[in-house]
Amino acid sequence: MAAHSVFAAPPDWRKHRVGGEEAPVPWDALKRLWLWQPGFGHPLTSAMSSAARLDPTEAPEERRFLSTAEAAALERELLEDYRFGRQQLVELCGHASAVAVTKVFPLPTLSRKQRTVLVVCGPEQNGAVGLVCARHLQMFEYEPTIFYPTRSLDLLHRDLTTQCEKMDIPFLSYLPTEVQLINDAYGLVVDAVLGPGVQPGEIGGPCTRTLAILKLLSIPLVSLDIPSGWDAETGGGDTEDGLRPDVLVSLAAPKRCAGRFSGRHHFVAGRFVPDDVRRKFALRLPGYTGTDCVAAL
Repeated sequence: MAAHSVFAAPPDWRKHRVGGEEAPVPWDALKRLWLWQPGFGHPLTSAMSSAARLDPTEAPEERRFLSTAEAAALERELLEDYRFGRQQLVELCGHASAVAVTKVFPLPTLSRKQRTVLVVCGPEQNGAVGLVCARHLQMFEYEPTIFYPTRSLDLLHRDLTTQCEKMDIPFLSYLPTEVQLINDAYGLVVDAVLGPGVQPGEIGGPCTRTLAILKLLSIPLVSLDIPSGWDAETGGGDTEDGLRPDVLVSLAAPKRCAGRFSGRHHFVAGRFVPDDVRRKFALRLPGYTGTDCVAAL
């Protein structure tokens, strides 16, 4: 299956050691070493390069949302230019997602039942973020349970799954079709099923059935990056039978579909995005308070 994730696997040339020996570095990487020095600027993605050559007075108007192509370009900037690792980005986003949950549902205000969180994970990178979120919720003294119906064979997913299992976070073997059982058992649900560009039919039956159940829940729903099943550009999933989350946590920067989000709380988890990257993509994002890793929109 082609990768649709905002955190796609890094290019092969980044693996600079093979069997303990240095692997050949391709020409593109050498150009980075020779030319990408302070004062020489960065090569831009095709979507942004023409804007970078404009006079400052003609700079694009700052915006709040990114298209799918712009989000992918921002990701490449972090992975290739800034040398972030895929696991590093997933960890940053998963931790920030858990912090966002604590902002809306602070532990001291919750009953024992309300502290129980069902984290529903898919097989692509949004699911990996969900696994990290569950682990941090456990560290924050919530009581997460994970439902992971279609497990990925990707090494990162397997490592994150092992971490949760070692921390005694329970995994459900199936999701009850009787919605009231879920409403009675959990205080809230975290939707980490599908990310931008991934449609339920591409993943298969288990995820499609899971989304059908999530649509019927009456307990609060927190979606990571985009509500699962929504079109990342248009929000086309926001219909009568679509997910209607109470909380949205946009990862790195809000996607265009977030403009149609009508829930109670919208956070951006992107404090790790460097200032010059934010300026390059003309993002108008809120300031972060103190040491917070999320900001309310």
